[in-house]
Amino acid sequence: MAEYPKIVVRPPGPKARELIEKDERLISPSYVRFYPLVVESASGCIVRDVDGNEYIDFNSGLVCMNVGHNHPNIIKAIKKQLERFLHYSNTDFYYKEVVDLAEKLCEITPGKFDKKVYYGNSGTEAVEAAIKLAKWHTRKPRFIGFIGAFHGRTTGSLSFTASKPVQRKYFFPLMPGVTHVPYPYCYRCAFKQNFPECNYWCIDYIDEYVLHKYVPPEEVAAILFEPIQGEGGYVVPPEGFFQRLKRLADKYGILLIDDEVQAGMGRTGRWFAIEHWEVEPDIICMAKALASGLPLGAIIARARIMDWEGGSHASTFGGNPLACVAAAAAIDTIKEENLLENAARQGNYILKRLNELKERSKIVGDVRGKGLMIGVEIVEDKDSKKAAPDLAKEIMMRSWKRGVAIITCGVSTLRIAPPLIITRELVDAAMEIIEDVISEVEREKTTI
Repeated sequence: MAEYPKIVVRPPGPKARELIEKDERLISPSYVRFYPLVVESASGCIVRDVDGNEYIDFNSGLVCMNVGHNHPNIIKAIKKQLERFLHYSNTDFYYKEVVDLAEKLCEITPGKFDKKVYYGNSGTEAVEAAIKLAKWHTRKPRFIGFIGAFHGRTTGSLSFTASKPVQRKYFFPLMPGVTHVPYPYCYRCAFKQNFPECNYWCIDYIDEYVLHKYVPPEEVAAILFEPIQGEGGYVVPPEGFFQRLKRLADKYGILLIDDEVQAGMGRTGRWFAIEHWEVEPDIICMAKALASGLPLGAIIARARIMDWEGGSHASTFGGNPLACVAAAAAIDTIKEENLLENAARQGNYILKRLNELKERSKIVGDVRGKGLMIGVEIVEDKDSKKAAPDLAKEIMMRSWKRGVAIITCGVSTLRIAPPLIITRELVDAAMEIIEDVISEVEREKTTI
């Protein structure tokens, strides 16, 4: 019998409810809380709430804790740096920690060419920096983004974000010059076509209709994309898509900006998800799992592209030494513990189980993913493919109450994203609960 999860009080317990009441009085209502989980502590793949319940974390702290919670290597690096100094502004002076991390980032990112690194504090800041760098280098004002994308909520990145109307409502006008095109979401093709018979019409559409009809290609600085859409539903493009997108970009001299904020740092079984398609972007955006729970964002670009002059862009806390040593330790840990291999191995096992469930389930419409970035799309029925957000939410809530922390994305997709250190024993324990809950919800739906 698995040691975890442990539910000792029906969640949310009394201590959790007390804190939630205070939170609702004091904290901005703009935050979205999936369910009333109040965290007290966390270790490895286990999260403990204030009432003593212990959950298997299939969220990885919103995909930030790829090496697990409180990994000894990360704690050791942070403690050592704590005793030296916490801040002296990397934007105005020098220190070793930012250079050491930059060397590691340049080593693991795709491409053998010379690279340079810019540091910020978050994913949205990384995207903002990439946008500004592309504008600076190319002197071009326009961009292409994808429907379903999530790149952040600050004004520049929000101009590309297109996954939920609430994220953009009442904030118009945003940054001008961003044109959105359909992402290759083959389960729900915007063009009502089927792959591979479509012959990548989503790429030809950009060329023939966007760039030849109303967006002058010579004015386009870059195409910004997620290699696997995260907030949009854990959507995985078909094989060959990114190679064709790269050819299109090269045809017109357009840069490729790869947002790896959610998919990077080993999440898909490679350092970066774009490596699955053997494409080398011009700029890569990173954050979330980069510093294993501390705020740090970065862009890694071809050195010839990162040619902006001093003062053109900076961030006071970008490259904070505490975050940098945590990030360096996270990279070393992923290497030393073979976590890329474990992510691929455990991910393949989870995909196999979910695909078997899909064969016998009437409400599991699609299963997709790479490594430990897996989406399970819940539908009313397989023929209509009608999204079932209420069913997905019910599965999420019941799984949490039984001790597995998962959340949703897209309209009705469950996202499976445990830490890269996850063991087979914990996978089995969590999957048994998730599969049982899906079957339970399906049975109740069919008897109503």
